[in-house]
Amino acid sequence: MSGVAARAARTLDGMTGTGEEREGTGRDGPWWWERRRAALLDVGLAAVSAAECGLEGLPFAREAGIPAALGVAFGVVVGSTLLLRRRWPVAVVLVGIGVAPAMMGFLLGVVGLYTLAACEVPRRVTVTLGSMSLAATFVVTYLRTRGDVEADGLLVVVLSAFMAVALTLPPVLLGLYVGARRRLMESLQERADSLERELSLLADRAEERAEWARTEERTRIAREMHDVVAHRVSLMVVHAAALQAVAEKDPGKAVRNAALVGDMGRQALTELREMLGVLRAGSPGPEPRPAARGRAARVAPALAGSGEDGPRLAELEVLVGQSRAAGMSVEMVVHGEAEPYPAEVEQTAYRVVQEALTNCHKHAPGARVVVRLAHREGEFAMQVQNGPCGADGVEPGLPSGGNGLVGMRERVLGLGGVFVSGPTDEGGFKVSAVLPASR
Repeated sequence: MSGVAARAARTLDGMTGTGEEREGTGRDGPWWWERRRAALLDVGLAAVSAAECGLEGLPFAREAGIPAALGVAFGVVVGSTLLLRRRWPVAVVLVGIGVAPAMMGFLLGVVGLYTLAACEVPRRVTVTLGSMSLAATFVVTYLRTRGDVEADGLLVVVLSAFMAVALTLPPVLLGLYVGARRRLMESLQERADSLERELSLLADRAEERAEWARTEERTRIAREMHDVVAHRVSLMVVHAAALQAVAEKDPGKAVRNAALVGDMGRQALTELREMLGVLRAGSPGPEPRPAARGRAARVAPALAGSGEDGPRLAELEVLVGQSRAAGMSVEMVVHGEAEPYPAEVEQTAYRVVQEALTNCHKHAPGARVVVRLAHREGEFAMQVQNGPCGADGVEPGLPSGGNGLVGMRERVLGLGGVFVSGPTDEGGFKVSAVLPASR
């Protein structure tokens, strides 16, 4: 018995018992109690047990031949050990078993067995101590009943067995049920906390993804606005500078340049309105007119970068012609046979050439520009190279945001292509890109 008690005491050191004190979230109880009401409950039970054992100490003192005061004091001390039921439930049960021959500690034994079964003690310890309590109760009841009742031996055995089972089995079963239920609730609570943490983490990740998507969308829209509008505005500035230079010398050329500036300005405004209409399409508002819906349908693919109605490679001749009309010396060289490419590949190629020509207008006025296109097996390559600025070139004074090369690189790399840019040995600048022919 002492070996079992020692092992169980080491196992249960610092362990709480029934879990009643675990209700709530904070700790406000003294000593080993986590809740104040749990401490008050144990103090009340200990007081009742001490009173009970104190009264039962009187007959025990008479039978043992010791002073009554000593018997009462012994009973009070024994009953008060119930105060330790949550801290050392094994010790409380052992005390109850030890005083069973003295016929005291009824409440102590019942509550001790319940606490032992409900706490997180190994089941073999519970079974061992429960069996010891059952045997002790049976033996004491049998010995007491056989001497006090005139009956046959079978009746005494049955009565003793009934008392032993009635005082041992119910508190043990109730404790096992309460302990299992408590552990189940704790498991469910832990699972709920885990799910709450996972939901919070998913919400944070969703917010991060949404923020990333918003940033990507703003970057994409800014890139499209830059590519679609900046080119025409750059040509307008170039024509306006030429118009200013020839206004007095050649009125006819000035008129033609003024007409070109007006046409390009109207085209730039049309494209800007169409793109803004697409951006507003996602917000609630009145139903757009059929003409506005048609323009939005034409421009939406340009914003998305993967539609069917965006700019194509066939329109590069027109793009180069606009630069020639602005006074730039541009030559376009095509190698290989043209073949159909995916819409996003053709649109990206068009935007790269467009932005490269815009940069030539901004940073290399009067320079000779060569646009090379190569249709190869499985890929499409392009190169826009300008020489040094011409001596008689007119400086247009165009502002630069420094985002043109960044936008071209993002477009090409987004399709899995290769992009290279940098100065040449002759003092010019070169932009090269290779796009896969299929995605």
